[in-house]
Amino acid sequence: MTTTSIHPALTPGNVAVITGAASGIGLAAAKRFSAMGLKLCLVDRDEQRLEAALATLNASENAIAVTVDVADPEAVKALAVRVVARFGSVSVLMNNAGVEGGGDALSNPDGWLRILGVNLLGVLNGVQSFVPAMVASDHPGLVINTGSKQGITQPPGDTAYNVSKAGVKSLTEGLAHTLLEKTGKRVTAHLLIPGFTYTGMTARRLAEQPPGAWTPDQVIDRLLEGLTRNEFYILCQDNETTRETDEKRILWAANDIIENRPALSRWHPDYREAFQRFMKGEPD
Repeated sequence: MTTTSIHPALTPGNVAVITGAASGIGLAAAKRFSAMGLKLCLVDRDEQRLEAALATLNASENAIAVTVDVADPEAVKALAVRVVARFGSVSVLMNNAGVEGGGDALSNPDGWLRILGVNLLGVLNGVQSFVPAMVASDHPGLVINTGSKQGITQPPGDTAYNVSKAGVKSLTEGLAHTLLEKTGKRVTAHLLIPGFTYTGMTARRLAEQPPGAWTPDQVIDRLLEGLTRNEFYILCQDNETTRETDEKRILWAANDIIENRPALSRWHPDYREAFQRFMKGEPD
């Protein structure tokens, strides 16, 4: 399969910018795009790990690493200027940087600001700094924003993270429609929705990869498969969750609104048995 059959922006010699590229899904994407012949700008806040990631590419003059806090809009604007000056116009933007550990709605205001700044505003900063030039050009463009299933089904616990990823979903949906109106199908946006993946962020909590988790490479395999099919919602599975299970969980969450059930009824004690019957396909 050629790169252009995956997406016309993934053409050798084109330029890709990837945030959160020092490890995990971002680094896996960088390695794959480099192998496709793209020029790369790897972006992360961790300078040491970023330089180590760059060294794994063996891409010499075709890749650079830039330390940037994506939550800083001026820094991201300056990044866009630097990349264009070095490589030329950007064809691929992957807004992948993310953090966790915000907490529930009643706690950790500093954590909330950090998570919303990186996970949501970082994506917005990337979009507003790079995508207008894609629209103004006459070349194919590709935007990939990394969301999360937690932004759809909203499991209790790290509400700040859920909110940030729900925002990424809404932002990417709106962006995709705007791009359709302005460019037809020339510049497209896609929402990558990883499942349980053993990333650098996960490794801070778990010393070894759990059997149920996918590797970042498997997520990138699924990303490229989804782009080939022109999927907007690139919903990933893992080694413990099937597509059917994901679809049922998403449908149950949507039906909370339609049936006016309590918020997060999947975890509500009054609905626990009903949810289990639903997942088994048993009548209510």
